[in-house]
Amino acid sequence: MDIMSAVQDACVSGQWLTAIILSLCCFLPSCLPAGQTVDYASSESVVSRQGDTALLRCYLLDGISKGAWLNRSSIIFAGNDKWSVDPRVSIVSNMGDKHEYSLQIQKVDITDEGFYTCSIQSERNPRPKLIQLIVKVPPKIYDISSDITVNEGGDISLFCLASGKPEPKITWRHISPSARKFESGENLNITGITRDAAGDYECGAENDIASPDTRTVKVTVNFPPSINELRTHGVRPGYTALLRCEAAAVPTPVFEWYKGEKRLSKGQGGIDIKNLSSRSILTVSNITEERYGNYTCVAVNKLGAANTSVALSPPNTAQYGTTGGGEALLACGILVLALSSLLCVY
Repeated sequence: MDIMSAVQDACVSGQWLTAIILSLCCFLPSCLPAGQTVDYASSESVVSRQGDTALLRCYLLDGISKGAWLNRSSIIFAGNDKWSVDPRVSIVSNMGDKHEYSLQIQKVDITDEGFYTCSIQSERNPRPKLIQLIVKVPPKIYDISSDITVNEGGDISLFCLASGKPEPKITWRHISPSARKFESGENLNITGITRDAAGDYECGAENDIASPDTRTVKVTVNFPPSINELRTHGVRPGYTALLRCEAAAVPTPVFEWYKGEKRLSKGQGGIDIKNLSSRSILTVSNITEERYGNYTCVAVNKLGAANTSVALSPPNTAQYGTTGGGEALLACGILVLALSSLLCVY
């Protein structure tokens, strides 16, 4: 007796569960003779996002029909009897105009993707419905380059790997005022890097499922010091002089101060030195004639050194009103002479 005869006998005797199980064998590829295919009554696709609830809809022909659900070669439900041990799956049913017999999968994952069969067993013949579940996955960056340090003029190569379905697009941009963007791809290569290219580089992975996933890589570019500014003002004897030296360098430079050939130290005869990252301030208290002269600021890091000198000298008299006062007296004298002339005329 073949399988279909056994199904018919089971239906006649009211053994619906047996009939359903035997019918299912007719739809499993492993049970079919070589070269034979299943003639499905209908087929469709259901698309769901990872983590959502997927609903695979199926309807019985009438109140007498029985149904079953299969996934590949495994029976999930036979009638209302649950064969699967997965707590996420359940049957959604109602007895309206259509007798719903749908399969619900909660917190759907990529491993749930595949073909599902809804088998409807009636008194006449079985009617299978094939449903393909497609699970789309939001983008997720799972590996990215570590922060990197390079000397100016060197080359860097960054990578960013992401998963998702559809496969996500990888983009790179430099987080800076210019927000420079680069060609898409998992790898970002920069040759002959400059100090302006230092900073954070953002990798973005995006598809049409959810917001992009982003992570950053910090790129540090080392370069030797260059002094941007060394400034002071004329100071009268007995007053305090401030000399400010600013330098650009990575790593942060170490500052040294010299008067002529002599290196200056903090606490040495009215000398104070304060270093604040890229700036150094030299304070010289109680200026005397001996303390006037050339002062040199030196900035040093492992890549090199830079120095600049400035002259500390007394102020010219104009700064303190000497010249200005003379000009005022001269102007006043001229005005007096003019007034005298007018009085003589009258």
